[in-house]
Amino acid sequence: MTDNPRPITLAVAALGGQGGGVLSGWIVKTAENCGYIAQYTSVPGVAQRTGATIYCIELFPKAAAVKEGKLPVLALTPMPGDVDIVIAAELMEAGRAVSRGFVTPDVTTLITSTHREYAISEKSAMGDGIADAEVVLKVARDRAKRLVAYDMKAAAEAAGSVISSALFGALAGSGALPFPRSAFEDTIRAGGRMVETNLASFANSYERAQSGQTDSDTVVKAVASTKTVESKQALSKPVEALLERIRSSFPAAIHPTLIEGARRCVDYQDPAYGQFYLDRLDSVLSLDSGPRGYVLTETVARYLALWMSYEDTIRVADLKTRGSRFERAQKEVRVKPDQIVYLTEFMHPRVEEIADTLPAPIGRYIMASPRLQTFMGRFTKKGRHIRTAKLSGFLLLAFLSSLRRIRRSTLRYKVEQARIEDWLGRVKSPAASDYDFAVEIARCQRLVKGYGDTHMRGLKNFAHLMDASETLAGRKDAARVLSGLRNAALADDVGETLQKELETLSSKSKSVA
Repeated sequence: MTDNPRPITLAVAALGGQGGGVLSGWIVKTAENCGYIAQYTSVPGVAQRTGATIYCIELFPKAAAVKEGKLPVLALTPMPGDVDIVIAAELMEAGRAVSRGFVTPDVTTLITSTHREYAISEKSAMGDGIADAEVVLKVARDRAKRLVAYDMKAAAEAAGSVISSALFGALAGSGALPFPRSAFEDTIRAGGRMVETNLASFANSYERAQSGQTDSDTVVKAVASTKTVESKQALSKPVEALLERIRSSFPAAIHPTLIEGARRCVDYQDPAYGQFYLDRLDSVLSLDSGPRGYVLTETVARYLALWMSYEDTIRVADLKTRGSRFERAQKEVRVKPDQIVYLTEFMHPRVEEIADTLPAPIGRYIMASPRLQTFMGRFTKKGRHIRTAKLSGFLLLAFLSSLRRIRRSTLRYKVEQARIEDWLGRVKSPAASDYDFAVEIARCQRLVKGYGDTHMRGLKNFAHLMDASETLAGRKDAARVLSGLRNAALADDVGETLQKELETLSSKSKSVA
């Protein structure tokens, strides 16, 4: 064609439930109303959150096609280096678009929400598997011709809408398409659904995009905001006595960590459990002269709170029956006053978890009887769906939650407390002679997390590290070597990397001997 006119190419990456199809439809409709030929195709991801759906949209001016008497040939999928606009409904999807070559410095306007929807791999990692958002934002700034980035999910929710409307507003506000604002708004009105809230969300996002300000600190601000809220919650009545003890007995520098740890223990069990938490920290503080700002006490405080609030069936039932959870679910789906929201829980307790919830003597008897385990296993082979909005389902989980009163007598409590005491003993033993080594032993607790198979894998690796700490005791490089072993344990789920490192350590020890 004359003067080589080319289409405008857009790639939209959205997770399940984020309205990527609605957004793409709006873009196509707006373009058609403005005299463009439009086409869009989609390639769905593997499953919700393990893969985003990629929508490819191409727009071509109808006048140019009519002038040449030919229809344009439009692409079915975005091609690296040839995408004008990339829209990502979540920050890591923007990163994936960059890695796939869709974002180029001389061509692409990148529009992305900076909020996070964590991937399965991030949630199931042995350690902190959350991807570094700041790295993605830096790369996005470097690779895009123009970056429009802020929390569009929050912008939409503030107006009572969904993220697709905020993304649509950001696209309009970016000026990357040659269409007036009114054309975008007319498309929303023509849709006839949630018009007022969608327009409000659109307007909020449009103005933000027009301002040209990118929010590169969104994730950091969100974390800080969360910590502030949690600190305020820690000031509730059940922990007033704990707060006074923290203020009078512990260094001010570590008060925030101790306040959150005490709050967590009170929420998990009761105020007496919070006092038990501080009792344990007293014994660590007495060995910590604070040469590094009380690093040892603060490290133990963090991981001790996590371990003392371990996930058991009682805890899970408690969280699933809290009023705040139902309120959050109703808010997320924007339930109307005359509607009922049903939450279906998938529960699959193993025989071990049932035994753990029973009084210790009964639980031990079950675990010592293969025949009894086989019999009970017949009833636990298949998972169960429990609808907590129905009386029968709610009462079942409420009963499990009420067992918190007898938690201290359960098998799981006895076992976990013994493990905690053993860990604390290992931490305190070298504190005076090798401070850094004691800190590294404390940090090994991060392997113990979750429940079910995840918990068992982590506990197995943790036991290997505790055994290694005995071998390393007295060595000048004990802290460095144990830190390396911990990183190896966090490298994969099955423990292959850790096993190789342990074999190397064993062979070196033998050669030295």
